[in-house]
This record gives sequence, C-alpha cells and structure tokens, in this order.
Amino acid sequence: MTTKMEYHNPVLLKETVDGLNIRPDGIYVDVTFGGGGHSREIMSRLGEGGKLFAFDQDLDALKNALDDERFLLINQNFRFIKRFLRFHGIKQVDGILADLGVSSHQFDVAERGFSTRFEAELDMRMDQKGEISAYNVINEYDEQEIARVLFNYGELKNARAMATVIVAARQDTKIKNSEQLKQILARFLPGHKSNKILAQIYQAIRIEVNQEMDVLKEFLEQSLEILKPGGRLSVISYHSLEDRLVKRFVKNGMFEGEPERDFFGNFEVPFKTIEKLIVPSEEEIAINNRARSAKLRVAEKK
Repeated sequence: MTTKMEYHNPVLLKETVDGLNIRPDGIYVDVTFGGGGHSREIMSRLGEGGKLFAFDQDLDALKNALDDERFLLINQNFRFIKRFLRFHGIKQVDGILADLGVSSHQFDVAERGFSTRFEAELDMRMDQKGEISAYNVINEYDEQEIARVLFNYGELKNARAMATVIVAARQDTKIKNSEQLKQILARFLPGHKSNKILAQIYQAIRIEVNQEMDVLKEFLEQSLEILKPGGRLSVISYHSLEDRLVKRFVKNGMFEGEPERDFFGNFEVPFKTIEKLIVPSEEEIAINNRARSAKLRVAEKK
C-alpha cells in the first residue's frame, strides 16, 4: 500500500512557492504533484477564492490528492497543461510550479526500475500506461539510436561503444533486467566511477522512455501562453540538460538560436528573471539527498 510518507520531503519548498508570489485569490498550477508537498504549501497561502490545479501522470500520486474544494488533481502528463486547463474553463493563471525529474517515491519502488540500487525489470515509465519502456529502448532500438540516447541524454563519451556491446549481447538473449544490463556494460563501469556512470546510463534511458526533453519544451512554450502578465514560473531542474532548456527559454523565449533584433539591436524577451539561480542549502542537502543537484529558476511573464 502506497502511503504519503514514501514521497519524502519536497525540494526547495519555501523558495519555490515564495517564487510564485502567491495571491490569495489567484489561480495556480503544480504540474508535478507527486506527494503533494509543494501543493500543500501553495494551498496554505490561498484564500477562499483561490484555486490550485495539479498534474501527475503517475497513478500512485492520486492517492495523495488533497481533500479541498479549491483543489483539482488531473491524472495527465503536464505536456497537455493548456488542453486540460481549457477543459476546466481556465485560460490564464497566476503561477505555475514544476519540480522536474523522478520523485523519491518512484526511485524507492524497486519494480519501477528507476533506481540503480535495485535489480528490476527494465521499465522506467513515469506513466505506467506508456507504450515504450526501457526494455523497448535496450532491445528494439538500433545501434545508432541507442548511441544517440546515451550520448545526448547521458552525456556519455563511450556511448557508441556501449551501444555496440548492447546490440551484440541481445543477439543471444533479450536483456530483461537491470542486473543483465550492468553485467553487459561492466567494462565501462570502473569501480570508483561505476555509480556515476550507471546513473548517467539510467538517466539517458529514462529521458528517452518518458520523452522528458520534448515534454519540457512543450510545457515551457505553453506556460508562456497560459501565464497572465505578471504571472510567475517557478521551475526546479536536476540535471544540466533540463536547466539549460529552462535558462535559455526564460532568457529569450527560445531553445536554440537567437531572437531577431530590431534596428537598434534590441529584442523582446517574454520573461523577467526573478533573483538569480537558487540552490539548496547545505542543511537541506544533509536532510534530503535528492536536493543535492537541484536548481531553481524563477521568472515573471512581462
């Protein structure tokens, strides 16, 4: 039985919600509900006229739904934020919060296959109804595609060699679990670096399975449409790939290239940055190890 306690502490709780500059009668969205920690903090600052919508594609998260008429939890991927808010009659909101990456709960449930600590089937789907799992990536992608995933999303220098070894190994028998995958890639996992490299491999496969980069891009583009002028966006990321996307989009409204400049060399930017990059304190990291790589960026729509 899943309990709320299994979700652990939300990262940068006060800082992330402070960044939203909550208005008691405002409309807010928490697109990564999980255990509901950030949502509870938002709700504590809302008045009777306020409203909070939350998104989570993981069925486990539904067990943590808040019993409050001002709150609605939508069991969908947040790449569909605009569609589902419109369905509920909402066109614009005062603030959006996103705590990206995998929840502590998902890491701790061995059979989900997210953690390097457990032997588990190759799954890694955040939405367990999803069609593509880690098994499909490892056993069905061609060598070039596996190399692409490992290099682009794991930033692994040996990506091409790893892909070759994986494809050769699966000729004999399907690679079904994490232990098989570790054994196949053992030559790339030297003792002192094995955990770090394994984490990069898992990250790469997980991002591919859940289309995390595409989802983040779609979400950020929609957030610009959904936020009212003066509305706040508060985003926690956990690796450089996510943070680069968030940083670039907040800076100039684009993921690649540069915006067109006017005659005077100026260009319009959609957001105003609120404070500089925020990272957890040493005290928080000591209490909550998941916080160690967290980076918070807060922006206000112009």
